[in-house]
Amino acid sequence: MLKKACLAITISCAAQFCAAQTTFLPLGSEDRHVLDRLETRSGRLCDSIALGDGPETRRNAINFIETTTANNKGLSNIDKYNAAQMISESGEWAPDGDGAIKSKLSWFNTFYTRQYDLAYVKTKDFFVVVNPVLNGMATVQHNDPAVTGSKSSLFYNSHGAEIRGWIAKKVGFYTSITDNQEQFPTYVGNWASKTQQAVPGADYFLNPSTGHYDYMQASGYINFDAVKDHINVSFGSGKHFIGDGISSLFLTDYSSNMPFLQLQTHIWHINYQCLYLELTPQYNKAAGDGLVAHKYSTIHYLTWNTFKWLNLGFFEAEVFDRPNSYEISYLNPIIFSTAVNRFNGEGDKSILGVSAKVIAAKHVQLYGQFIANEFKASEFFGNKGWYGNKWGVQGGAKYFDAFGIKNLDLQGELEAVRPYTYSAKDTLANYTNYNQPLADPLGSGFIKVVGLIKYQPVKNLYLSLKGTYYIQGVDTGGVNFGNDIFNPYVTADHQYGVSMINGPKNHCAIISANISYQIRRNMFLDAGGVYRKYTDAAPAGTTDYATTGPIYGSLTTNYIYFGIRINAPRREYDFF
Repeated sequence: MLKKACLAITISCAAQFCAAQTTFLPLGSEDRHVLDRLETRSGRLCDSIALGDGPETRRNAINFIETTTANNKGLSNIDKYNAAQMISESGEWAPDGDGAIKSKLSWFNTFYTRQYDLAYVKTKDFFVVVNPVLNGMATVQHNDPAVTGSKSSLFYNSHGAEIRGWIAKKVGFYTSITDNQEQFPTYVGNWASKTQQAVPGADYFLNPSTGHYDYMQASGYINFDAVKDHINVSFGSGKHFIGDGISSLFLTDYSSNMPFLQLQTHIWHINYQCLYLELTPQYNKAAGDGLVAHKYSTIHYLTWNTFKWLNLGFFEAEVFDRPNSYEISYLNPIIFSTAVNRFNGEGDKSILGVSAKVIAAKHVQLYGQFIANEFKASEFFGNKGWYGNKWGVQGGAKYFDAFGIKNLDLQGELEAVRPYTYSAKDTLANYTNYNQPLADPLGSGFIKVVGLIKYQPVKNLYLSLKGTYYIQGVDTGGVNFGNDIFNPYVTADHQYGVSMINGPKNHCAIISANISYQIRRNMFLDAGGVYRKYTDAAPAGTTDYATTGPIYGSLTTNYIYFGIRINAPRREYDFF
């Protein structure tokens, strides 16, 4: 506790000497797609933003948009409209410092004086905006075969508020809190009720004795520049995403919010991020609530715009458990964490990775990731299926303005992760947080293909069609085939003959379609449907510890949904 207090005091004191600040664009919004389009359509990588290292700062995003839209003649009217909306929403970073569009119909000359903000206050030394956060969705599902106790009509309700601003143009701040009640489609409910109980994307929740999950979501941070325009510091609680794809093998925003200290450095063509995280190790919620212990992680991610069309990255992560204290040797922002792990006795979880991103012909973007957890050349090339060959690969492509159709964007992605890749020697240092994977939600031991079509035919209409197919091994009957990342790899069923899909196979095909109409900025009407067919090769009635899927065998689920949301991302269930 004393160490945390000292850290908070140190950060607060450092903020007094800073020269600038910013806040971040929300993860899960359309803004990331807009920036991705603009960068690829410009034909070159931008040094001031790092879209593969999210979330992106509002300051960098607006500066990039101002520059790109002024020089890019190939943008559509819809691109220019989207860019203008982003500038207005983050108007404090417009060149004149007041880019927010004034409202013609304010409420009582007090609320919505700016088009996008419920409350807006800006003086010489203080800026703050306050907005509601609302998300309501009604779902109707059908399961085949029918599942006893499963409801056909479901609901999701989230309500709260968010605040962002700055003080004296030195310290930026953000906070958001929502109260949530949620009923899951059957297959998600089965996943949530496994031994490692969890609500996807959330932390503490009340057991669904009333037929729904009840939980709160809170995030927030302060932000300042330690070195103006070069080193930015953030301290708070939230989520991060590292990668250019639909999913990531490095770090995703799938798990719950987590306390973090983030250092972001921009120098020349290089972007470098250090993340220090406090995580929650796996635990059995069914055993009762109580004080939960913590584990920790240090993540380094360096990217280099080698050429105007090529970005290369290096990733490393350490997950370690110490009795509620941070290993001081992992605080070094420069040294390779894997070297520190060896110094500490190699008892911690190490992941190394590389990434690449290529922009071609102003329409195409190629990207990829490779991770390795353990490497022995003799075993890797020995073709014996050694269980310690823990690696994963991702490759993908995006095609913007496909076939000459403006704002029609295509994306395809392939992922393959070997069994045991994200597991650890024990149940503490695995690559998880609050009973959820830190990387891809499938965990390990899978091959997955995803295709995504996005189309914005008019200014405020968003259409999407997504298809997913994956094959994954299943850990059954208490046997550890390496697919459940919560099981220690030292309990592996066998050390050789381990294939990419290990154990009984399950197959899953998912098709999801969505239509969203933006009534006003960040206020959407949503409608869509999902078809999911899951086939489990595990014998019926056996204990199933698979990372995903129902525990009672094969299941086909169809559901349609309708919803309205304000300043909130759409709630999705097609991630497994």
